Amino acid sequence: MTAALNIADLRREYQRASLSETDVDPDPLRQFGSWLQQAIAAKLPEPTAMTLATVGGDGTPAARIVLLKGADAAGFVFFTNYESRKGAELSAHPEAALLFHWVELERQVRIEGTASKLVPEDSDAYFASRPHLARIGAWASPQSRVIPDREWLEREVAAARDRFPGEQVPRPPHWGGYRVEPRTIEFWQGRASRLHDRLRYGRDGGSWRIERLAP
Repeated sequence: MTAALNIADLRREYQRASLSETDVDPDPLRQFGSWLQQAIAAKLPEPTAMTLATVGGDGTPAARIVLLKGADAAGFVFFTNYESRKGAELSAHPEAALLFHWVELERQVRIEGTASKLVPEDSDAYFASRPHLARIGAWASPQSRVIPDREWLEREVAAARDRFPGEQVPRPPHWGGYRVEPRTIEFWQGRASRLHDRLRYGRDGGSWRIERLAP
């Protein structure tokens, strides 16, 4: 008989790199861009995948994976159905947290900030760049709502394809982008013996301050 797996005994030593205050960029968005480019260059699976955490009006937290679609001095951009659970929660409580976990590089990036909708023109531009069936799906799926079965969804997709038979599929009014403007950004680099490096950037007026956190 195979012994039961004790997950508490699963351990891995982190030893790929270190993180020093003298090595990082004074601007956390540039530092993030550097780490993201390294994740892409390393051919990691889904390097732009990030956990998005929100909180409902009753204080219940929720988290899910979304894809980063833009990052610049203004913040971090993703797209979704505004009527989904995350959309409803961001409407009621716009505070959000993002988490990138690049396992192979032994790195995490944690972001906390305020989410706001993109202007319609930016959402239109991104929506037009999506594959045709993804645009159809945005019309067909009442994201996060209970549906009877898979067949119901497929009928909705067929109806949407009939409604928009050509390549031109307009953006639904309930679909668009958010930008998370960061207040804090933490860079985490795994180190041996669980003595990890953690550097946190925090807003300090018009600039950023860097603090080292205990692992």
